[in-house]
Amino acid sequence: MRIDKFLNSVNITKRRSVAQDMISNKVVLINDKVVKASKNVEVGNIVSINYLNETKKYEVLKIPTTKSTPKSLQGEYIKDVP
Repeated sequence: MRIDKFLNSVNITKRRSVAQDMISNKVVLINDKVVKASKNVEVGNIVSINYLNETKKYEVLKIPTTKSTPKSLQGEYIKDVP
């Protein structure tokens, strides 16, 4: 699954266009590397989001099969990394 679709599917962003903007502004990294919106996410990848002098890191546990998952099920797909 593409990183922009993944961010939208697991409710990190509300819209895919927001995810695409974040990626083009180099706010989103996969395994500490700048990526394009078309980069595929794989299980085990570390997705970092840098904003407002804070970095949030998530480990990909599972790839969603649907376009949108409920916020309550977000923990099945990503895990916070300290």
